[in-house]
Amino acid sequence: MDPIHQFQINPIVPFSLGGLDVSFTNSSLAMAVVFVLAWYIMVVGTRRAAIVPNRMQSLAEMLYEFVSSLVQENAGRKARPYFPLVFSIFIFVLFGNLVGLVPGMFTYTSHIIVTFALGMMVIIFVTVLGITLHGVHFFSLFMPPGAPIWLAPVVVPIEIISYFIRPISLGVRLFANMMAGHTMLKVFAGFVILMASGMGKIGYLAGIAPIVINIALTGFEIMVAILQAYVFSILTCLYIHDAVELH
Repeated sequence: MDPIHQFQINPIVPFSLGGLDVSFTNSSLAMAVVFVLAWYIMVVGTRRAAIVPNRMQSLAEMLYEFVSSLVQENAGRKARPYFPLVFSIFIFVLFGNLVGLVPGMFTYTSHIIVTFALGMMVIIFVTVLGITLHGVHFFSLFMPPGAPIWLAPVVVPIEIISYFIRPISLGVRLFANMMAGHTMLKVFAGFVILMASGMGKIGYLAGIAPIVINIALTGFEIMVAILQAYVFSILTCLYIHDAVELH
């Protein structure tokens, strides 16, 4: 079985608008599932909030408090108004990563176009935010404080390049981790099928090793899914902090 086949986007409901393919695909379905899941947890789970929370309310409050502390610790109090953006990004990436681990579901975070677009959105937002808050003074971000002025011709281009590489690093990191992990899972799952079908009774015993490895890899992938959502969100917080505080 081709381990790359799982990343292919397939139309579920073909549709064309003005010559543009806007079909409802397996990726669209995964995003819709994530939306419904997030809505259910955050809205339904807190609709009847109680002093002694049930499991759904506890999960909603845990997610809220986690991202809230993330924003406050890494972006500062002035960045509090931008909490909804960070929270939405965290939920979109986290649930997208986890839902993609369910057999038969699609991992939209394994596509560079999705992760790069998300990274570009973050950088455009913080750039517009920085210019709105500080005006032309925002561009002092590209000249570190305390650096000798004669180093400006060298430092400023480096800072500008590193700034505009941010969406690439955000997108590639998430895409590469999710794609590599899912590929490994599919490869070892293929080993189980090959051994069981090609080696008779011995194959069933030999197939135990790949199964054990796959179970371990699944646990590792769950950890990576959570970690990547955390990393993406914390970097977003740091970029917002740069825009709000400059240096």
